[in-house]
Amino acid sequence: MLTGFGNHFSTEAVPGALPIGRNSPQRPPFGLYAEQLSGTAFTMARAENRRAWLYRLRPSALHGAFTPLPEPVGHSARPPGPNRLRWDPRPLPETPTTFLASIVPMLSNGDPAALTGVSLATYAATRDMGNQAYFSADGEILVIPRQGRLRIDTEMGQMAVEPLEIALIPRGLRFRVILPDGSASGYLAENHGAPFRLPDLGPIGSNGLANPRDFASPAAWFEDRDEPFELVQKFGGRLWTTTLAHSPFDVVAWHGNLAPVKYDLRRFNTIGTVSHDHPDPSIFTVLTSPSDMPGRANADFVIFPPRWMVAEDTFRPPWFHRNIMSEAMGLITGAYDAKAGGFAPGGLSLHNMMNAHGPDAASWRAATDAVLAPHKIDGTMAFMLESCWPYRVTDGAMALAQPDYDAAWSGFPKAVV
Repeated sequence: MLTGFGNHFSTEAVPGALPIGRNSPQRPPFGLYAEQLSGTAFTMARAENRRAWLYRLRPSALHGAFTPLPEPVGHSARPPGPNRLRWDPRPLPETPTTFLASIVPMLSNGDPAALTGVSLATYAATRDMGNQAYFSADGEILVIPRQGRLRIDTEMGQMAVEPLEIALIPRGLRFRVILPDGSASGYLAENHGAPFRLPDLGPIGSNGLANPRDFASPAAWFEDRDEPFELVQKFGGRLWTTTLAHSPFDVVAWHGNLAPVKYDLRRFNTIGTVSHDHPDPSIFTVLTSPSDMPGRANADFVIFPPRWMVAEDTFRPPWFHRNIMSEAMGLITGAYDAKAGGFAPGGLSLHNMMNAHGPDAASWRAATDAVLAPHKIDGTMAFMLESCWPYRVTDGAMALAQPDYDAAWSGFPKAVV
């Protein structure tokens, strides 16, 4: 694996396959075809430009027309609503189901055609994708495993990803998922806006949060197979399919700074407080997709990892709040410190913008009465996909929502003045 987020890499599966000094020579080595994969507009500033050159056995344009696949029942999204919602973990399917077939959209906002917004889905798979590949023209894909390992084969190499790790796959890059453990489940975020990047650290300084060196990209790997493959793409919110006469994973060499990456969430360098007040969740940001307004994120991927809680006269769980940002939360493992029950690993919750939320009564009471001494929250990993746009809920997700989530805020005593 190659390490460093956003670095320019050069890698070849066959010595001599990578041209030296020229991106698209008249005659690439071995008769390979040169192709540029652009993740940003050509004229973006150099610091923002994301692209890679791929040298492959056949042109990726070698396929027939795509035809639309039927839209599954329940995938249509409703208009945004103010109600707080929560979902139980999703079980594994009883019939063999591939990663792609198992994806169930839950929440979305923005517009992929306008390059805005983010969506969140779940997956629960029990079968390898085999001779099938997938890519999204609508956005880059963030895979968040909860149970079971994944082997993600991409055009630019292979990545092994396990729970407590994440994988980020660029917009347009073809991939398939193999299940080493026979089954896997988790979350799938799709960022339709500006590519994810590491957040600026500001007063934190030069170190902290997610460090670039801890992100790994795959070395070149290819598959030379002349047999039928199904290629599915997401375009305009719908799935389209075509058939190839060969494996799409035929990139022998590549170089550039647009590449799939994996990151171990356990390597996150957590920042906290040692004086007073609960710090804002922005200090737990792993990746951010900025919007056209400085300081307001199209999407933030935030985690709540194991950490020491050290502070004076401080209510340590998240306080009661109403927020300009909309919050979708998932739980990978353990318990979340602001909910005493009802939010299990694999579950999901939604608090759309400006709608009040915070700890339930049991968590509030425990935090209020706690003896203030250094305490470590351990054995947990929650995440938040925060966005400046309100989330829409799919019809299928609405049908599965817990019926009594509002009751989490019942039972609070009235203050006596």
